[in-house]
Amino acid sequence: MLYLVIERFRDGDPQPVYARFAAHGRLAPDGLEYVTSWVTQDLTTCYQVMRAPDGEPGRALLDAWIARWSDLVDFEVTPVLTSAEAAAAVAALAPRR
Repeated sequence: MLYLVIERFRDGDPQPVYARFAAHGRLAPDGLEYVTSWVTQDLTTCYQVMRAPDGEPGRALLDAWIARWSDLVDFEVTPVLTSAEAAAAVAALAPRR
């Protein structure tokens, strides 16, 4: 399962986040995979895609990772589909003619 994770750096300050990352890495538990990320030009927010197993086991991994950063970052998490997965889901909903 893919998750879009919006990370808002506390007080808009990226320095503590980047310092911890430089010292310790992503701190993701085994089974949680970083896919890609983008950071706003003002360096206050990161948009990150993470991959985890489906269901509760994956969400538990994501929550464990979030707990390791929650003193520096406020998180918003949304499960997402790829465009291809969304197209297939919509096609499956279409009435058959």
